[in-house]
Amino acid sequence: MSTKNILSMHHITMQFGGVVAVNDLSLKVDEGEIVALIGPNGAGKTTAFNCVTGIYEPTNGKIVFNGETILASSPKGRMKKLYLGEYAPFNIKPVANTPDMITAKGIARTFQNIRLFHNLTVFDNVLIAKHMRAKQNVFSATLRLNYKEEERMRREALELLSMQGLLQYKDDIAKSLPYGLQRRLEIARALATSPKLLLLDEPAAGMNPQETEELTDFIKQIRDDYKLTIFMIEHHMDLVMQISDRIYVLDFGKLIAEGTPEEIQNNEHVIDAYLGVVEEDA
Repeated sequence: MSTKNILSMHHITMQFGGVVAVNDLSLKVDEGEIVALIGPNGAGKTTAFNCVTGIYEPTNGKIVFNGETILASSPKGRMKKLYLGEYAPFNIKPVANTPDMITAKGIARTFQNIRLFHNLTVFDNVLIAKHMRAKQNVFSATLRLNYKEEERMRREALELLSMQGLLQYKDDIAKSLPYGLQRRLEIARALATSPKLLLLDEPAAGMNPQETEELTDFIKQIRDDYKLTIFMIEHHMDLVMQISDRIYVLDFGKLIAEGTPEEIQNNEHVIDAYLGVVEEDA
């Protein structure tokens, strides 16, 4: 039985002036997988995520989501002469989608630095995300012609908070929550957009060991409960090795390895570039 591909990146290069942040990156994420993208700081991981979500338009290459090309480009203007990517420029019809359009197609993400509506309540943070799927316009909203849909979204927001263990905090201001709960709220807000693919950018950043352990179980749970595919960046190697089906490793913008957690842990190139060597006691 073949596995359905959800995301594929084809020869993605992202160049800023004379700096190549991502160089000829190709990878795939299949339905139901948890796939990790790891590497040292500055390796190009978040830049790759920003390409997938439309924050950046890749200098070269294409990105396919759920069978549809959502982004495709090749060097233009002065960049044709400045281009330093290792893969020859594509000669394809450009395709562009804004971040909100990509979210509507079924890709949601969180950020390394939590980006909540800090002065709004926990409930309002999730309800705003629910509106991404709302079938309304300014006219219907002004005249409250869509009150049934609004009631449905409010009900679903409460159900989502309940499932994520956040219902008791629904009236609290988001910034008043402990750090671990703010991270969970950010993930809940992403889930409110009904994604097929969830991108997690360093979800364990700033967490203590207990919070990280709880997060590990939480990520597995939401993958199963919501039938999600998860693509994540993470520096916490215990978390990565515990829950990842496959791992890609970037270094200086280039892919240096891919494989299962066991294969990555034993890859000499990865050990030298990122994981380091654990010295045994004499």
